[in-house]
Amino acid sequence: MNAPRRAPRRKVDGVLLLDKPLGITSNAALQKARWLLNAAKAGHTGTLDPLATGLLPLCFGEATKFSGELLDADKTYQATVRLGITTDTADAEGRVLVTRPVMVGEAEVRAMLPRFTGTQQQVPPMHSALKRDGTPLYELARQGIEVERAPREITIHSLDFIGWSGDSFGLAVACSKGTYIRTLAADIGESLGCGAHLAALRRTRVGTLDVADALALEQFEAAPVDERDKLLLPVDTLLVELPVVQLTEPEVRSLLLGQAVRRAGTPSRRCRLSGSQGFIGVGEFTADDWLKPKRLVASAST
Repeated sequence: MNAPRRAPRRKVDGVLLLDKPLGITSNAALQKARWLLNAAKAGHTGTLDPLATGLLPLCFGEATKFSGELLDADKTYQATVRLGITTDTADAEGRVLVTRPVMVGEAEVRAMLPRFTGTQQQVPPMHSALKRDGTPLYELARQGIEVERAPREITIHSLDFIGWSGDSFGLAVACSKGTYIRTLAADIGESLGCGAHLAALRRTRVGTLDVADALALEQFEAAPVDERDKLLLPVDTLLVELPVVQLTEPEVRSLLLGQAVRRAGTPSRRCRLSGSQGFIGVGEFTADDWLKPKRLVASAST
């Protein structure tokens, strides 16, 4: 017998804060959640490696318009660094390159950490999704090709020691966008003279979003089909750091037509736009007190 046809994908709008499990790609987690919702459109807000677990905000429908809002957000992680072993990927999935004796302890690690805080230059790893002439660096790395990578400015806001076990220790890292925790682990190991790699990684925060509010993939799958939509957060969840401007109905109509509205005395800044029916999109104030629509949700005009 032929398997029953799945219903056509449907319009689903909202945000799912997912606690990504170990061992799968971010895209695999996204596609699983999309399948569970039978959603027509979906995206995520920043990749976690298969080795990593933790917060992965997923966007559906109109929320995908705002997924880029978190690309510049600060992030926090809990990392486990294994001393004495250097790998070609700087993490536990890589091929071991060098093994060295570990002649340092907790005191030496703690003393080293302040050197890695603050604004600094970091060279991205070869095993990364950054591209050279359209080719991801990890593809070149798999061919044994190494190319020069320009250092990038990053900021480590805080770096806290959180425990020692054998030749491994834990770190709590708060950092800017573009920070590679694998590279940080490897650089700390080199500074300690014994090498190191990233053994485990968990993302705990993205901007103001916290993994404590996230659902495990198995929890989401276990929910009844007709209850899953209720587990999604509103479309503007990714925009909570933007102030809300409550609009009159005439203002809503003008903005939906692409027209700016006058708002005297309001500072120049981006904001969330809200009408009587709720969130309608993102706007921006000009220096001369005009509020312009920047990105609107489609449902606002229907």
